[in-house]
Amino acid sequence: MAPSAQGLVSMSPPESAAQRVEALRREIEHHNYRYYVLDQPVVSDAEYDALMAELKALETGHPELITPDSPTQRIGAPPSEAFAPIRHEVPMLSLDNVFSDTELLDFDRRVREHLGVDRAEYTAEPKLDGLAVSILYQHGRLTRAATRGDGTTGEDVTANVKTIRSIPLRLQGSAWPDRFELRGEIFMPIEGFKQLNAWALRHDQKVFANPRNAAAGSLRQLDPKVTARRPLDFFCYGWGLFPADRLPEAQAELLARLQDWGFPVCPELTVVEGAEECLDYHRSILAKRESLPYETDGVVYKVNRIAAQQRLGFTARAPRWAIAHKFPAHEATTEIQAIEVQVGRTGVLTPVAKLEPVQVGGVTVSSASLHNYEEVKRKDARVGDTVIVRRAGDVIPEVVTVIAEKRPAETSPIQPPGRCPICGAEVVTDPGETLIRCSGGLFCPAQLKAAIKHFASRRAMDIDGLGDKLIDQLLEKGLIEDVADLYDLTEEPVAQLERMGSKSARNLIQALEKSKQTTLPRFLYALGIREVGEVTAQTLAQHFRGLEPLIKADQETLEQIANIGPVVANHIVAFFRQPHNRQVIERLRDAGIEWETPEENHSRPLADKTFVLTGALASMTRDEAKTRIEALGGKTSGSVSKNTDYLIVGEDPGSKLDKARRLEIAVMNEEAFLAFLNQFVTP
Repeated sequence: MAPSAQGLVSMSPPESAAQRVEALRREIEHHNYRYYVLDQPVVSDAEYDALMAELKALETGHPELITPDSPTQRIGAPPSEAFAPIRHEVPMLSLDNVFSDTELLDFDRRVREHLGVDRAEYTAEPKLDGLAVSILYQHGRLTRAATRGDGTTGEDVTANVKTIRSIPLRLQGSAWPDRFELRGEIFMPIEGFKQLNAWALRHDQKVFANPRNAAAGSLRQLDPKVTARRPLDFFCYGWGLFPADRLPEAQAELLARLQDWGFPVCPELTVVEGAEECLDYHRSILAKRESLPYETDGVVYKVNRIAAQQRLGFTARAPRWAIAHKFPAHEATTEIQAIEVQVGRTGVLTPVAKLEPVQVGGVTVSSASLHNYEEVKRKDARVGDTVIVRRAGDVIPEVVTVIAEKRPAETSPIQPPGRCPICGAEVVTDPGETLIRCSGGLFCPAQLKAAIKHFASRRAMDIDGLGDKLIDQLLEKGLIEDVADLYDLTEEPVAQLERMGSKSARNLIQALEKSKQTTLPRFLYALGIREVGEVTAQTLAQHFRGLEPLIKADQETLEQIANIGPVVANHIVAFFRQPHNRQVIERLRDAGIEWETPEENHSRPLADKTFVLTGALASMTRDEAKTRIEALGGKTSGSVSKNTDYLIVGEDPGSKLDKARRLEIAVMNEEAFLAFLNQFVTP
């Protein structure tokens, strides 16, 4: 039976397809507005690309659903009302994307088939993650600049663009057209982005989620003076309005000409032949992605011959002669399932978000750093929040943005813990610091390796032979659980450890026995109290002349001591306030560690002597050297004069040494300086 006429008529698409198309369009337009106008995206690039890909697939399957106002037919979003509109004389189109080698090969095949050639030539350059602009020059001078906007109408950002120093206000060279537009990307270099956010944090201002948002937000400032202070840069990649008779034969040739006129062009720009060279270039840029000074999310290929570009033409929103080959996404959207606390080897407590596992940059991510509790508070990250996470190279993934619009009703702010989750010791915070730390330095398992290593070091207890690998083995085998356990070690179990043997074990036990005869300053330094270095330990020993008075000292008493400020005093009090720290110290004393009581010293042997330091000292910082001089009554100065008594010379001394010699001032190297100081110290 022949089909009826009705059977030949195209059927209406399923209602579900039409509904899904409409839902996708609404969602994409919302994201366009958040991204292009507000600079406040609430989805990752990968999630946005997935929505757009789904919409394109549905419209391809149901072409009757395509409408002129579909996001697939548009470029971006309407321009902001904060800036005057500028209608582009030549539309600013976007680029289509491919996400795999296979898709790139399909693009190359379409180009070759349309042009009737066996091999096509392309320019290749990184796809910058910034903000596209079109800049009009008349008679060699910058006269107008506009954002892409919706591709037809953009925002007038002329005043702001003029503040970007890499964009010439007046062209160099000669032979440029009287009137033409060039197009390129305004971006923020990674180092500039870090500095801008650091400045914002110091001044309690908004920080940006990524360099792209920072660039867009900086360019859209209503006050050009603000834009001028932002570290923006620019690369030229093409043109809009341009006299046809002035165009050269190739894209690369015109970019070289633009560079001669003063426009910066990406140094990674090159010309490649065929799809295989395109893929090689993509792999090479991906390999050095993390070392580039700017953010890039892919590579752009453009047919090099301009005549070929004109033959290939355009779709409604993109050229057929260009494509963006995207990299694996750095960012993805997921949900925080829990926020846990990790304790580092120096006692720093770091909040870590446990995530619904998600693919980021080809790796499954289930944890992301929140850095510190000030960051948690600033981002208002909560359990149950939907967040954008970012992973760059081998860097630990981090939570970039919390999407507050998707927050569940029942959530509460995260509060920093009052005690260490590992050992239960009190948590302390320095005034003006964002980090919080565990104060259980002598017994906290998370800090144990670092504590033992410091305890055994040459300037502390000087336990010869107790290095990193041996400490690791002692901990792994359960032979020690804190520094006091070192003095319970016996030769036999130590000899069984890797690369030890009887002789090495015997040497270690002898070194431990020898270390029991020490000095109070060395012992105090060995305890690893924060901010208590060798000089401060010496000061405390001279003042208290014993351990018990120091343990009992309160904050006020400590602050009365010269060169002991409130921060150091707070660390000392917090350390000795922990019962476990005191228990470990008691066990160390019971093991036989002892010292002679320092003699009381009220003399000021260096009174009225002036010292100047130059060059780097190996055994102490410049501040520590000054503290030791001042503790003995001496003075320090920053410049050499006839009133200088001694010049202390470290590595790479400056012009102060020459001046001291001319004035015949006594000069001491570091070794002589230490011997000079030690003659006034009673152990």
